[in-house]
Amino acid sequence: MRSRLAARSARLVLAGLAVAALAATTTACGPEEVTDSGSSPAPSVVATDGSDKSDDSAGDNSSAGGSDSSGSNDTSDSAGGDKSGYGQVCGANDLDFTVTSESQAGGYYLVAAKAKSGITCTLEENTPVVSFGSDAENFASPVGQGGADPIKLSGSAVAYTGISPKTTNSDGGVEFENVILSTTEGDPNPAEIQLPDTATVDKPIVTNWSTDSAETVPVIV
Repeated sequence: MRSRLAARSARLVLAGLAVAALAATTTACGPEEVTDSGSSPAPSVVATDGSDKSDDSAGDNSSAGGSDSSGSNDTSDSAGGDKSGYGQVCGANDLDFTVTSESQAGGYYLVAAKAKSGITCTLEENTPVVSFGSDAENFASPVGQGGADPIKLSGSAVAYTGISPKTTNSDGGVEFENVILSTTEGDPNPAEIQLPDTATVDKPIVTNWSTDSAETVPVIV
């Protein structure tokens, strides 16, 4: 298990190339001072500290397409009409995210993902690529919890992942107000998600996607 997670963590470092540009806008400051990044979250991203994990308030984005593994979402069929936005691999820009702060396991963030209106897509990679900024040490290591099968998202279907920003007992860490999430290692459009509070980050971890939020409480096993 340790070797598999180490290999996965190495791959996550490479994934930083896909999010480095976006990470430049992420707020980071020392443990004694938090600096306002001045950036606003994307309209599709909602961060709350409540318990509603299945908000259906996604705007009409039927014209928005994410990024499938081939780099194109055009699945139009001359016989069946325009079918773009259906049957693709989910990119972060295909999804609306809601983040809540949870108290279990010392505190973690529960991320709920739903397909935007008019989109049907599949989360084919079990674990999202999650980072706080672009430094390799702030990429979340996968802990292997959660579902194992590809998850199809459409309509009210929801997928969850849990992110623990700090797994050490020390007083150290760097504070962030946003987290960067990609659905695949090659996702060209990662989402920058505003957190419901400021996170102190030190050796973060992340779970697999699951349709059951109870499976996504991140712990080191």
